[in-house]
Amino acid sequence: MEDFELHGRRVHPALRPYLGDLIGYAYPGDLPELHRGLPSQYLTVVITLDEPLGLAWPGAPVDKFHTVLSGLHSTAVQIGDSPNRSGIQLGLTPAGSRALLGLPSGELASIALDVDELLGRPTRELADRLQAAPDWEQRFDIIEKLLLEAWRDEPIPEPRAELGWAWHRLCETAGGVGVQELATEVGWSRRHLTERFRTEYGLAPKVAARVLRFEQAVARLKRRPTPRLADLAADLGYADQAHLTREWHSLAGCSPRQWITEELPFVQDDAGVDEAV
Repeated sequence: MEDFELHGRRVHPALRPYLGDLIGYAYPGDLPELHRGLPSQYLTVVITLDEPLGLAWPGAPVDKFHTVLSGLHSTAVQIGDSPNRSGIQLGLTPAGSRALLGLPSGELASIALDVDELLGRPTRELADRLQAAPDWEQRFDIIEKLLLEAWRDEPIPEPRAELGWAWHRLCETAGGVGVQELATEVGWSRRHLTERFRTEYGLAPKVAARVLRFEQAVARLKRRPTPRLADLAADLGYADQAHLTREWHSLAGCSPRQWITEELPFVQDDAGVDEAV
């Protein structure tokens, strides 16, 4: 789409346990009226490069942020209602939340915070430096260098091994392993696992599994936006197309077809980020 630019690359291998892809965005033309911030396995940090970004949780008023951190969530947030045209998005893993912020992601679930300092410096100073860089690759280089320096000599706090195992099992199976199976694998009761997992990550394991399977559906639609939804539902383990559609309404606030029509042109180019240099 000529009125939208999306740039990205995979991060340095040393950063991958803590950080997903780096994404840069810019709107040279008309701003979209609505963009949904969809649930995923990542906490999100957005560093704006011009005007503040508008963000609203369902049923809440829009707040404006120059640099915003939003935690794991299971309902889409509305992004827009602001003049923001460009910025950089970082996807933090729960391990990245502990490494960068010193907090388990459970303390940040379903909230958005204005971040005053990031990577050891005021965020406006960092944003000014990023804005002055001549291209997106050099902006990504700046962020990676700061992260590598910040984490080079610092021990990274980790959650209990059982919780880390459960999180990674859910991620590697895209939510395809049941809660009771997870509890058996780590040697805990289902109730104890659910309570401890929710405290650490902010979502119960069953909800996290729904988010991870939904994330897989989103990725598939970005790669191939007009599949038969019944086939997509079957491939990802939904009971049927109606089940897939209900999950989309619950997690995205709209049907898959509505999302494809309204938003896919603004996001589908990031499906190739993993292969970018």
